[in-house]
Amino acid sequence: QVQLVESGGGLVQAGGSLRLSCAASGSIPYVMAWYRQAPGKQRELVASISNRAVTYYTDSVKGRFTISRDNAKNTVYLHMNSLKPEDTAVYYCNTQPSIYSWGQGTQVTVSS
Repeated sequence: QVQLVESGGGLVQAGGSLRLSCAASGSIPYVMAWYRQAPGKQRELVASISNRAVTYYTDSVKGRFTISRDNAKNTVYLHMNSLKPEDTAVYYCNTQPSIYSWGQGTQVTVSS
């Protein structure tokens, strides 16, 4: 079972940027994705990337977030720009659909 470890979250002011990383303990040949879960809400898909770098973004982050992957390093990234308070959530990575156990995620808090 591949283990996923997310990192890079933090507290940032609105309009700021963060880069999240997801390190996998093994190869990641599948479609990889970032998800987020805000307090009191269901986990939602934020962005995904295929092993051929075809990407998908949910409407609320289009133009602000960029997903990328480094297959040699078994790592997936999420570059987040122009952050908004509504982006505040715990961010997780997994395949899409999710097949691995969920990691602990990384907290992103955007202050207004």
